[in-house]
Amino acid sequence: MRAAPGYGPEVTDAEAHAETYATYRNLLFTVAYEVLGSAADAEDVLQETWLRWAEVDLAEVRDPRAYLVRVVTRQSLNRLRTLARRKESYVGPWLPEPLLTVPDVAEDVELADSVSTAMLLVLETLTPTERAVFVLREVFDVPYDEIAAAVDRSPAAVRQVAHRARGHVAARRPRVSVSRAEQQAVVDRFLAAAATGDLASLVEALAPDVVLTSDGGGLRSAALRPITGRDKVLRFLLGVLPTEGDVRMDTVDLNGAPAWRFVIDGVLDTVATLLVEDGAVSGIYVVRNPEKLARLGHPDGPVVLAR
Repeated sequence: MRAAPGYGPEVTDAEAHAETYATYRNLLFTVAYEVLGSAADAEDVLQETWLRWAEVDLAEVRDPRAYLVRVVTRQSLNRLRTLARRKESYVGPWLPEPLLTVPDVAEDVELADSVSTAMLLVLETLTPTERAVFVLREVFDVPYDEIAAAVDRSPAAVRQVAHRARGHVAARRPRVSVSRAEQQAVVDRFLAAAATGDLASLVEALAPDVVLTSDGGGLRSAALRPITGRDKVLRFLLGVLPTEGDVRMDTVDLNGAPAWRFVIDGVLDTVATLLVEDGAVSGIYVVRNPEKLARLGHPDGPVVLAR
């Protein structure tokens, strides 16, 4: 086996491919997940990217990071077409697949914001190309010429797409960002009120115009359309909170922020990420689809995201 160019005489091509891919794997997963909103599909994209990378002649690759980001972006755009067809027949609202993340993600405010459920839903309103361009430019600061190579557009066209996407996102993103400590305090207050049945505190934790969106995927019971308003959301929550069995509610880090986890008789039943604005819960995103919860029990534990 011949030595890999630029890696020293003891490193083979196969080892060099594996070492380089491992270096950028967290970055590649983060790109794919932000473009797709699905951890399962992001993993499939990474597998496809690895198969292509393993066949590359390393002597012809000047910038492995740029090359791998280009490949993962193209594969993600291809996968978006499959997801679009899947969403057309989806039962009820579609929410991004929640991602178990390490607490350190919250320390990178821009990264945590970019993978939040609220932001991923904003990205869903972009075209596939706009979404890829926005993610690569605004989150990962990829140069325009590299983005152009990834999406098969000219650098000038990419600049126009990026400008359009920025305006679209700015008009729809959450109004106020809060610190992790502030968000944790509101989440804790909300969960304590829900666990004890303290209606007054529960009402106080909810913004008057709070919106609850639930995703059961047709496999678990969930509201078939978003529920708006404190009173309606409160009635829904009181109606779905279980009163039988071994019920455990706690917080867990999902998508870079504290979230609500509901375990019944030892089985993960529901997770909810909360959008906090002005000290109150303004958005509740409830995922009950078991296909989207499967990864939360992944033996590898929390995902490490990277930029």
